[in-house]
Amino acid sequence: MSDTAPAISVNNLYRYFGQLKAVNGISFEIPHGSVCGFVGANGAGKTTTMRILASLDYPTMGTAEICGINVVHHPDEVRKLIGWMPDHFGNYEHMTVVEYLDFYARAFGYKDKERKTRVQEVMEFTDLVPLADRFSNKLSKGMTQRLCLGRALLHDPQVLIMDEPAAGLDPKARVELKHLIRVLAQEGKTIFISSHILSELGEMCDSLLFVNGGRIVHHGDSESLKHGTDSKGGMLYDVQVIGDPQAVSDWCVVNPHVEFLESRKAGGRIRIESGEAERAAEILARMIKDGLKVTEFHKEQRNLEDAFIDMLGRIDRGEGALPSAPKSEIPAFTPPEPSNN
Repeated sequence: MSDTAPAISVNNLYRYFGQLKAVNGISFEIPHGSVCGFVGANGAGKTTTMRILASLDYPTMGTAEICGINVVHHPDEVRKLIGWMPDHFGNYEHMTVVEYLDFYARAFGYKDKERKTRVQEVMEFTDLVPLADRFSNKLSKGMTQRLCLGRALLHDPQVLIMDEPAAGLDPKARVELKHLIRVLAQEGKTIFISSHILSELGEMCDSLLFVNGGRIVHHGDSESLKHGTDSKGGMLYDVQVIGDPQAVSDWCVVNPHVEFLESRKAGGRIRIESGEAERAAEILARMIKDGLKVTEFHKEQRNLEDAFIDMLGRIDRGEGALPSAPKSEIPAFTPPEPSNN
């Protein structure tokens, strides 16, 4: 294990299923102690990428490493470093919560007093102590997700890979899960998490990685997306005035480079055709010069769902699309021979 290597490193990764390009040449790195949200529509390649990182699938081509260790060549070493939380997992009838965790603690090699101590620590962290004697297959969705997280944490992994952990949770359970993830990040864990609830990812993640059609289309912080321009390069502003709010609409009709979008109680929502600050300042100066008594003029933040959809629209139109994958046939990956050690 390398102390200088990123927590997660993916380089030119491909995974084909026949003609289906599930993962189509993606590369990214995630530093230690950070939370990265993995975003994409169903079928975009998220789960396949995560399964490769968890050493549960082989890539067609390319490399994936956890803390500098190749997931294909050294899967046993990688599994000691990761906690895998799939979107669906099996449990067992007539096995209580504490028995379930104890079973997996034994599988991880914990013995006697150390095992009981570790199970107790995990149950306390995930708030499962009150559920200790409940059957593991009779829990609510939120309780089940906490149990799955507890199982993933038993061996104190450095990296957590979580596939749609918030799917189907009620608001209270989502808040609890979000809190646990931030606590884990504060403890130095690296967390790679996929979700369709983009607003919550934006709140708890240090960076977001968008994938579409098996390819990376964005990797950066959520704020850059919220403040980004729309698909035509424009920016949205909220304008409030003293007096008749219709004045904002009337002013936009006769002025270039600005479009009135919708009325609001004290003004309206406008779109300025350029995202440059100089153009916004020019529009505001013209409004004031023409007699509008502007009390507020501020840039609106896009929500992450709009930003993601807008980004996909740009890709579909060929605006800023990534280079296409090689047209030559990708050679099949040959798994390494099992070690005799």
